[in-house]
Amino acid sequence: MAADNRRRTQDRAGLGEFLRARRARVTPAEVGLAPGAGLRRTPGLRREELAAVAGVSVDYYIRLEQGKETRPSAAVLDALARALRLDTDEQAHLHALAEQAARHSTAAPRPTPARTVRPVLRRMLTSLLPAPAYVLSRTSDILAANPPALRLFAGLAEWPAERRNTVRYLFLHPAARSLFPQWERVAAESVAHLRTVAGTDPDAPDLTALVGELVVKSDEFATMWRRYDVRIKATGRKEYEHPDVGRFGLDYEVLSPARADGQRLVAYQAEPGTPDHDAMLLLALAAGADGPGPATTTRHRAAPAPDPATGRGTDD
Repeated sequence: MAADNRRRTQDRAGLGEFLRARRARVTPAEVGLAPGAGLRRTPGLRREELAAVAGVSVDYYIRLEQGKETRPSAAVLDALARALRLDTDEQAHLHALAEQAARHSTAAPRPTPARTVRPVLRRMLTSLLPAPAYVLSRTSDILAANPPALRLFAGLAEWPAERRNTVRYLFLHPAARSLFPQWERVAAESVAHLRTVAGTDPDAPDLTALVGELVVKSDEFATMWRRYDVRIKATGRKEYEHPDVGRFGLDYEVLSPARADGQRLVAYQAEPGTPDHDAMLLLALAAGADGPGPATTTRHRAAPAPDPATGRGTDD
Protein backbone atom coordinates (compact mmCIF):
# COMPACT_ATOMS: atom_id res chain seq x y z
CA MET A 1 0.00 0.00 0.00
CA ALA A 2 2.81 2.42 0.85
CA ALA A 3 4.45 1.72 -2.52
CA ASP A 4 1.15 2.34 -4.32
CA ASN A 5 0.68 5.65 -2.52
CA ARG A 6 4.22 6.74 -3.31
CA ARG A 7 3.81 5.86 -6.99
CA ARG A 8 0.46 7.70 -7.16
CA THR A 9 2.09 10.82 -5.71
CA GLN A 10 4.95 10.61 -8.21
CA ASP A 11 2.56 10.28 -11.15
CA ARG A 12 0.61 13.35 -10.08
CA ALA A 13 3.75 15.33 -9.33
CA GLY A 14 5.17 14.55 -12.77
CA LEU A 15 2.36 16.38 -14.54
CA GLY A 16 2.69 19.42 -12.27
CA GLU A 17 6.47 19.45 -12.58
CA PHE A 18 6.26 19.48 -16.36
CA LEU A 19 3.67 22.27 -16.39
CA ARG A 20 5.75 24.41 -14.02
CA ALA A 21 8.91 23.85 -16.05
CA ARG A 22 7.23 24.84 -19.29
CA ARG A 23 5.39 27.80 -17.73
CA ALA A 24 8.71 29.23 -16.59
CA ARG A 25 9.99 29.28 -20.18
CA VAL A 26 7.19 31.32 -21.75
CA THR A 27 7.19 35.10 -21.31
CA PRO A 28 4.02 37.22 -21.21
CA ALA A 29 5.10 38.97 -24.42
CA GLU A 30 5.24 35.64 -26.28
CA VAL A 31 1.54 35.07 -25.67
CA GLY A 32 0.46 38.68 -26.18
CA LEU A 33 0.25 39.79 -22.53
CA ALA A 34 1.69 42.87 -20.89
CA PRO A 35 4.34 42.18 -18.23
CA GLY A 36 2.04 43.51 -15.51
CA ALA A 37 2.86 45.56 -12.47
CA GLY A 38 4.92 44.53 -9.49
CA LEU A 39 7.92 42.28 -9.01
CA ARG A 40 7.69 39.00 -10.91
CA ARG A 41 8.83 36.01 -8.85
CA THR A 42 8.84 33.73 -11.88
CA PRO A 43 10.83 34.26 -15.09
CA GLY A 44 7.89 33.08 -17.20
CA LEU A 45 4.12 33.09 -16.98
CA ARG A 46 2.27 33.32 -13.70
CA ARG A 47 -0.30 30.61 -13.09
CA GLU A 48 -3.18 33.04 -13.52
CA GLU A 49 -1.70 34.26 -16.82
CA LEU A 50 -1.37 30.77 -18.21
CA ALA A 51 -4.92 29.93 -17.10
CA ALA A 52 -6.24 33.04 -18.85
CA VAL A 53 -4.43 32.30 -22.12
CA ALA A 54 -5.55 28.64 -22.05
CA GLY A 55 -9.13 29.56 -21.20
CA VAL A 56 -9.40 27.60 -17.93
CA SER A 57 -10.17 28.84 -14.44
CA VAL A 58 -7.25 29.76 -12.20
CA ASP A 59 -8.46 27.46 -9.42
CA TYR A 60 -8.70 24.53 -11.83
CA TYR A 61 -5.19 25.14 -13.18
CA ILE A 62 -3.70 25.46 -9.68
CA ARG A 63 -5.28 22.14 -8.70
CA LEU A 64 -3.89 20.57 -11.87
CA GLU A 65 -0.38 21.83 -11.21
CA GLN A 66 -0.56 20.74 -7.56
CA GLY A 67 -1.65 17.22 -8.52
CA LYS A 68 -5.10 17.58 -6.97
CA GLU A 69 -6.88 17.44 -10.34
CA THR A 70 -5.89 14.29 -12.24
CA ARG A 71 -8.41 13.97 -15.06
CA PRO A 72 -8.06 16.95 -17.40
CA SER A 73 -9.87 16.58 -20.70
CA ALA A 74 -8.02 16.34 -24.00
CA ALA A 75 -9.37 19.78 -24.90
CA VAL A 76 -7.88 21.32 -21.74
CA LEU A 77 -4.53 19.65 -22.39
CA ASP A 78 -4.50 20.89 -25.98
CA ALA A 79 -5.34 24.42 -24.82
CA LEU A 80 -2.48 24.32 -22.31
CA ALA A 81 -0.15 22.95 -24.97
CA ARG A 82 -0.96 25.86 -27.27
CA ALA A 83 -0.54 28.40 -24.50
CA LEU A 84 2.79 26.89 -23.49
CA ARG A 85 3.92 26.73 -27.14
CA LEU A 86 4.70 23.02 -26.91
CA ASP A 87 6.07 21.19 -29.92
CA THR A 88 4.70 17.83 -31.09
CA ASP A 89 6.89 15.71 -28.78
CA GLU A 90 6.16 17.91 -25.77
CA GLN A 91 2.42 17.85 -26.43
CA ALA A 92 2.46 14.04 -26.67
CA HIS A 93 4.42 13.94 -23.41
CA LEU A 94 1.86 16.18 -21.69
CA HIS A 95 -0.96 13.82 -22.69
CA ALA A 96 1.07 10.79 -21.54
CA LEU A 97 1.66 12.39 -18.14
CA ALA A 98 -2.05 13.14 -17.76
CA GLU A 99 -2.98 9.56 -18.65
CA GLN A 100 -0.48 8.26 -16.12
CA ALA A 101 -1.86 10.51 -13.39
CA ALA A 102 -5.44 9.51 -14.20
CA ARG A 103 -4.65 5.81 -13.77
CA HIS A 104 -3.53 6.50 -10.17
CA SER A 105 -1.03 3.65 -10.65
CA THR A 106 -2.86 1.28 -8.33
CA ALA A 107 -1.82 -1.70 -10.43
CA ALA A 108 1.29 -3.72 -9.67
CA PRO A 109 4.57 -2.06 -10.68
CA ARG A 110 5.70 -2.77 -14.21
CA PRO A 111 8.31 -5.49 -14.57
CA THR A 112 11.85 -4.45 -15.43
CA PRO A 113 12.22 -4.46 -19.22
CA ALA A 114 13.97 -7.50 -20.67
CA ARG A 115 17.60 -7.01 -21.68
CA THR A 116 17.76 -10.00 -24.01
CA VAL A 117 18.09 -9.07 -27.68
CA ARG A 118 16.23 -11.35 -30.05
CA PRO A 119 18.43 -13.36 -32.47
CA VAL A 120 16.79 -11.73 -35.49
CA LEU A 121 17.86 -8.28 -34.25
CA ARG A 122 21.42 -9.50 -33.73
CA ARG A 123 21.46 -10.83 -37.29
CA MET A 124 20.25 -7.44 -38.51
CA LEU A 125 23.26 -5.79 -36.87
CA THR A 126 25.52 -8.08 -38.90
CA SER A 127 23.56 -7.57 -42.13
CA LEU A 128 23.98 -3.80 -41.80
CA LEU A 129 27.78 -4.00 -41.89
CA PRO A 130 29.92 -2.04 -42.63
CA ALA A 131 27.50 0.55 -41.22
CA PRO A 132 27.49 1.00 -37.44
CA ALA A 133 24.33 -0.30 -35.75
CA TYR A 134 23.35 -1.17 -32.20
CA VAL A 135 20.38 -2.04 -30.00
CA LEU A 136 19.56 0.18 -27.01
CA SER A 137 17.36 -0.35 -23.99
CA ARG A 138 14.78 2.32 -23.22
CA THR A 139 17.35 3.97 -20.92
CA SER A 140 20.05 3.78 -23.64
CA ASP A 141 22.06 0.81 -22.37
CA ILE A 142 23.89 -0.75 -25.31
CA LEU A 143 22.48 -4.29 -25.36
CA ALA A 144 24.11 -5.37 -28.62
CA ALA A 145 26.36 -3.70 -31.19
CA ASN A 146 28.24 -4.61 -34.34
CA PRO A 147 32.02 -3.93 -34.32
CA PRO A 148 32.00 -0.52 -36.07
CA ALA A 149 29.26 0.71 -33.72
CA LEU A 150 31.33 -0.16 -30.68
CA ARG A 151 34.37 1.46 -32.32
CA LEU A 152 32.30 4.56 -33.11
CA PHE A 153 32.13 5.37 -29.37
CA ALA A 154 35.85 5.90 -28.92
CA GLY A 155 37.05 4.26 -25.70
CA LEU A 156 33.71 2.69 -24.82
CA ALA A 157 35.09 -0.83 -25.21
CA GLU A 158 37.29 -0.11 -22.18
CA TRP A 159 34.19 -0.15 -19.99
CA PRO A 160 32.60 -3.43 -18.87
CA ALA A 161 29.53 -4.39 -20.90
CA GLU A 162 27.09 -3.58 -18.08
CA ARG A 163 28.38 0.02 -17.92
CA ARG A 164 27.99 0.73 -21.65
CA ASN A 165 25.24 3.30 -21.80
CA THR A 166 25.25 6.12 -24.36
CA VAL A 167 24.08 8.79 -21.90
CA ARG A 168 26.59 7.70 -19.26
CA TYR A 169 29.27 7.78 -21.98
CA LEU A 170 28.37 11.35 -22.99
CA PHE A 171 28.69 12.74 -19.47
CA LEU A 172 31.30 10.54 -17.80
CA HIS A 173 33.69 9.19 -20.44
CA PRO A 174 36.73 11.46 -21.00
CA ALA A 175 36.69 10.85 -24.78
CA ALA A 176 33.10 11.93 -25.37
CA ARG A 177 33.61 15.71 -25.58
CA SER A 178 36.36 15.46 -28.16
CA LEU A 179 34.42 12.82 -30.13
CA PHE A 180 31.32 15.00 -30.58
CA PRO A 181 32.08 18.52 -31.87
CA GLN A 182 28.43 19.37 -31.07
CA TRP A 183 28.58 17.71 -27.67
CA GLU A 184 26.11 19.98 -25.90
CA ARG A 185 23.38 19.39 -28.51
CA VAL A 186 23.91 15.62 -28.51
CA ALA A 187 23.91 15.51 -24.71
CA ALA A 188 20.77 17.64 -24.40
CA GLU A 189 18.89 15.40 -26.85
CA SER A 190 19.87 12.29 -24.90
CA VAL A 191 18.70 13.82 -21.61
CA ALA A 192 15.44 14.84 -23.27
CA HIS A 193 14.87 11.23 -24.31
CA LEU A 194 15.39 10.06 -20.73
CA ARG A 195 12.90 12.67 -19.56
CA THR A 196 10.35 11.22 -21.98
CA VAL A 197 10.86 7.76 -20.47
CA ALA A 198 10.53 9.19 -16.97
CA GLY A 199 7.17 10.72 -17.79
CA THR A 200 5.48 7.33 -18.17
CA ASP A 201 7.45 5.26 -15.65
CA PRO A 202 9.11 7.68 -13.22
CA ASP A 203 10.18 5.21 -10.53
CA ALA A 204 11.44 2.42 -12.80
CA PRO A 205 14.61 0.96 -11.21
CA ASP A 206 16.67 1.11 -14.42
CA LEU A 207 15.81 4.78 -14.89
CA THR A 208 16.21 5.95 -11.30
CA ALA A 209 19.57 4.21 -10.95
CA LEU A 210 20.99 5.87 -14.06
CA VAL A 211 19.58 9.33 -13.32
CA GLY A 212 20.70 9.13 -9.69
CA GLU A 213 24.25 8.28 -10.72
CA LEU A 214 24.48 11.03 -13.33
CA VAL A 215 22.93 13.74 -11.15
CA VAL A 216 25.59 13.04 -8.51
CA LYS A 217 28.55 12.73 -10.91
CA SER A 218 27.76 15.42 -13.51
CA ASP A 219 26.61 18.96 -12.76
CA GLU A 220 25.87 19.43 -16.46
CA PHE A 221 23.54 16.45 -16.51
CA ALA A 222 21.78 17.74 -13.38
CA THR A 223 21.26 21.14 -15.04
CA MET A 224 19.87 19.60 -18.24
CA TRP A 225 17.65 17.25 -16.24
CA ARG A 226 16.09 20.17 -14.36
CA ARG A 227 15.21 21.88 -17.66
CA TYR A 228 12.67 19.13 -18.32
CA ASP A 229 13.08 19.09 -22.08
CA VAL A 230 11.44 16.10 -23.78
CA ARG A 231 12.16 14.67 -27.22
CA ILE A 232 11.50 11.46 -29.08
CA LYS A 233 14.63 10.60 -31.03
CA ALA A 234 13.79 9.19 -34.45
CA THR A 235 16.19 10.46 -37.07
CA GLY A 236 19.01 12.94 -37.44
CA ARG A 237 22.69 13.46 -38.12
CA LYS A 238 25.73 13.43 -35.87
CA GLU A 239 29.18 14.85 -36.48
CA TYR A 240 32.30 13.12 -35.16
CA GLU A 241 35.96 13.92 -34.62
CA HIS A 242 37.12 10.32 -34.34
CA PRO A 243 40.68 9.37 -33.30
CA ASP A 244 40.78 6.62 -35.96
CA VAL A 245 39.32 8.35 -39.02
CA GLY A 246 39.09 12.07 -38.28
CA ARG A 247 36.15 14.40 -38.95
CA PHE A 248 33.03 12.97 -40.58
CA GLY A 249 29.25 12.87 -40.23
CA LEU A 250 26.64 10.10 -40.29
CA ASP A 251 22.87 10.08 -40.68
CA TYR A 252 20.96 7.85 -38.30
CA GLU A 253 17.54 6.26 -37.96
CA VAL A 254 16.02 4.98 -34.71
CA LEU A 255 13.67 2.02 -35.21
CA SER A 256 11.34 0.46 -32.64
CA PRO A 257 11.04 -3.29 -33.30
CA ALA A 258 7.79 -5.01 -32.39
CA ARG A 259 7.68 -7.05 -29.18
CA ALA A 260 11.07 -5.69 -28.10
CA ASP A 261 10.08 -4.30 -24.66
CA GLY A 262 11.10 -0.73 -25.43
CA GLN A 263 14.34 -1.62 -27.19
CA ARG A 264 15.48 0.54 -30.13
CA LEU A 265 17.65 -0.30 -33.11
CA VAL A 266 19.88 2.58 -34.18
CA ALA A 267 21.46 2.38 -37.65
CA TYR A 268 23.90 4.83 -39.24
CA GLN A 269 24.51 5.52 -42.94
CA ALA A 270 26.40 7.83 -45.26
CA GLU A 271 25.91 8.63 -48.93
CA PRO A 272 28.10 6.28 -51.05
CA GLY A 273 31.01 7.99 -52.77
CA THR A 274 31.30 10.76 -50.19
CA PRO A 275 34.13 11.41 -47.73
CA ASP A 276 31.70 10.53 -44.92
CA HIS A 277 31.12 7.11 -46.50
CA ASP A 278 34.85 6.55 -46.89
CA ALA A 279 35.34 7.42 -43.23
CA MET A 280 32.62 4.93 -42.29
CA LEU A 281 34.45 2.24 -44.27
CA LEU A 282 37.72 3.07 -42.54
CA LEU A 283 35.97 2.83 -39.18
CA ALA A 284 34.70 -0.64 -40.08
CA LEU A 285 38.21 -1.67 -41.17
CA ALA A 286 39.64 -0.39 -37.90
CA ALA A 287 37.04 -2.47 -36.07
CA GLY A 288 37.87 -5.54 -38.13
CA ALA A 289 34.50 -5.64 -39.89
CA ASP A 290 34.50 -5.07 -43.66
CA GLY A 291 30.94 -6.29 -44.09
CA PRO A 292 28.84 -9.39 -44.56
CA GLY A 293 29.87 -9.89 -48.19
CA PRO A 294 31.91 -8.38 -51.04
CA ALA A 295 32.44 -4.68 -50.64
CA THR A 296 30.15 -2.62 -52.83
CA THR A 297 31.34 0.79 -51.71
CA THR A 298 33.85 3.03 -53.36
CA ARG A 299 37.41 3.42 -52.21
CA HIS A 300 39.97 6.01 -53.21
CA ARG A 301 42.35 4.65 -55.86
CA ALA A 302 45.99 5.62 -55.79
CA ALA A 303 46.98 7.90 -58.67
CA PRO A 304 49.04 6.14 -61.40
CA ALA A 305 52.73 6.92 -61.59
CA PRO A 306 53.57 9.49 -64.31
CA ASP A 307 55.32 8.39 -67.49
CA PRO A 308 58.90 9.66 -67.32
CA ALA A 309 58.79 10.82 -70.95
CA THR A 310 55.49 12.65 -71.00
CA GLY A 311 54.85 13.45 -67.33
CA ARG A 312 51.31 12.08 -67.74
CA GLY A 313 49.75 9.24 -65.82
CA THR A 314 50.04 5.84 -67.44
CA ASP A 315 46.22 5.53 -67.48
CA ASP A 316 45.65 8.91 -69.21
